[in-house]
Amino acid sequence: MSIVCWPTAERPRERLLAQGAGRLTDAEVLAILLRHGRRGGTAVDLARELLGSFGGIRGLLDTPRERLCAHPGIGATHFCLLQAALELARRHLAADLARGEALANPQVTRRYLTAWLRAREREIFCGLFLDNRHRVLAAEELFQGSIDSAAVHPREIVKRALALNAAAVIVAHNHPSGVAEPSRADELLTKRLHDALALVEIRLLDHFVVGEGEPVSLAERGLL
Repeated sequence: MSIVCWPTAERPRERLLAQGAGRLTDAEVLAILLRHGRRGGTAVDLARELLGSFGGIRGLLDTPRERLCAHPGIGATHFCLLQAALELARRHLAADLARGEALANPQVTRRYLTAWLRAREREIFCGLFLDNRHRVLAAEELFQGSIDSAAVHPREIVKRALALNAAAVIVAHNHPSGVAEPSRADELLTKRLHDALALVEIRLLDHFVVGEGEPVSLAERGLL
């Protein structure tokens, strides 16, 4: 039976308008983006099938285009809609940083870094450059590497911080393996970067390692 034949109070879009998006199930939210199911099923049916096949919302959004579009009823348009929704979420978190909320609520920083880095297939090293009130001046990818390492040059980070007139820096990188435990090399790099920034009176506030679960803070480990 088509969704338009459902009682009004059970239709995903009407439920969203009446009760708010937070009251919808994952399948209902996804169905609104998909708009249509395939022959013999509704958009909610297709959404439930996708969530089951790809391991939930995260698995679905992390699935490469070729694999996702090979699923019956899904094409390039659906892939674009899902990626656009994911990018909107990232930019929403980035807007929180831009309003200077990152350090008032460290969880905002963690959520943003997770959304930015966790699904990347290669190691990415990025920086959040802050003013003297710890408001974000810029959030930038600084170095890209292979599946297990990235060459990081403290001198380049110092140059970028000076160019932005930053008073403090937070850096982060991902471990594509999913294991967020900092390596010995991560610890040594943190010290080198801390010392290099200190020479020009810029503080390194933290270094996060992003993998599965919560990003690991080297500052919280007592390594800064």
